[in-house]
Amino acid sequence: MVNFMDFYYTGPGTLAGRYMRKFWHPVYRAEDVKPGWAKPIRIMSEEFTLYRGEGGKPHVVGFRCPHRLTQLSVGWVEEDCIRCRFHGWKFASSGQCIEQPAEKESFAEKVRIRSCPTEDYLGLVFAYFGEGEPPPLPRYPDFEKDNLWAETYVRPCNFVNNLENDPIHIPFTHRESEFYLNRPPEIPDIAVEESEWGVLLQSRFPSGRLYITHHGLPNILCFRERDRDHLAWRVPIDDENHASFQLDVTHILEGEEGEAYKNRHKARTGKLGRSPKEIGEAVLRGDLRIQDIDGPERSNIVWIQDYATQVGQGPVELRKQEWLGRSDRALILIRKIWERELQAFEQGKPLKQWVRSERLAAMHTRAND
Repeated sequence: MVNFMDFYYTGPGTLAGRYMRKFWHPVYRAEDVKPGWAKPIRIMSEEFTLYRGEGGKPHVVGFRCPHRLTQLSVGWVEEDCIRCRFHGWKFASSGQCIEQPAEKESFAEKVRIRSCPTEDYLGLVFAYFGEGEPPPLPRYPDFEKDNLWAETYVRPCNFVNNLENDPIHIPFTHRESEFYLNRPPEIPDIAVEESEWGVLLQSRFPSGRLYITHHGLPNILCFRERDRDHLAWRVPIDDENHASFQLDVTHILEGEEGEAYKNRHKARTGKLGRSPKEIGEAVLRGDLRIQDIDGPERSNIVWIQDYATQVGQGPVELRKQEWLGRSDRALILIRKIWERELQAFEQGKPLKQWVRSERLAAMHTRAND
């Protein structure tokens, strides 16, 4: 029997893990893996090697050389191939071994490692970890802009802790942030419905402002603020850690507000102040209060606040002890949809084909002004 707890666990062979592998996921910021470089990555409790060929094309292959199981990322990238540092076995981007310097030529054709479809898009490297031919990588034309910024972070908590965030948390979690520089905290009344992409959440504030949030299945968040369009993926590293890959199309880059936004980006890319993880851990230990954060770190206070609340939720097993209320309608609907889809997946029944339709994209461009 499938229940909502099943979608917290995404390792190989798990129900949610097999379902999640039917979708493309970002795995790295494109600018952080240069031509000729290889990086070890961990996605959904599996390890892989990400490398960029000398010509610039990204590839994801198995983590270890099958000869003596050495980590491939410490080897050499040669044209579009990668060579193991231990004994020089060389692998094409397809995973096929093409050279074994100390072996007979016929041996290489018998050896192949895993290879995953990989693409650059919107400043991120995307990979597909499922079996068979992948679906087309979804496109987001309204994010194909010059003023696009890509950011990423890792948090030591399950990806669902982040996925189930909703606008109700903002007046409390982000009380000291830029969200409330120009308006008083308000608690919205929310309405939720299943959409063709996942869950559509509309928050109506007492002032009359309407805030629209799109949750795209399986792990996408999309919303529009006055200063930016936002698109993010919450990607499991394993069941206790996740990475967020997020895109912002910025609307305000000049003046005092523009400078504040640039400083926020510097802080999030490690160029200004201490990391949000370091500060967030200090908050969780009781060594620091969020309301006392000042200096360069304040530029990134939103990430610090989210770190403290999401990591502070503890391990996924505690979700069974939650007391949910009417304000939790969005996460309740998300969990019901996951239960339904995982149940259908387990039974071999047709699955809903999630798509960000023109209707939803148009709704996004008009939202939250």
